Amino acid sequence: MAKVEIVRSLLEEIKKKFKGESHKIIDLMESLEENPHKGKPIGNVGGILIKELRYESFRFYFITDGFKIKLLEKEDLSDLLIKFVKMSDKKDQQKIIDEIKHILRVFGEQKFE
Repeated sequence: MAKVEIVRSLLEEIKKKFKGESHKIIDLMESLEENPHKGKPIGNVGGILIKELRYESFRFYFITDGFKIKLLEKEDLSDLLIKFVKMSDKKDQQKIIDEIKHILRVFGEQKFE
């Protein structure tokens, strides 16, 4: 089973924006523990795969090890870390994707804390 981590700033943003509905979104994110192949791939930076998960008109972006997702079976992904880092609506989608790629290129995934 994969491990899902949500960056603190994103968690606070979700709770602020969605209030009572935030538990549905968090449950959706945590469903990746059972099915880590879920989500649409949108980019790759140095072996780190960027994917998105949709909820209504919002997108939630997460990063993970692209090599493990591609090569290992579901049962072998026990040490896989899936880290949710940003969210956007449809109009800001490309800006956020570019921002995530820039942060990964310049600072690496440790910058998402």
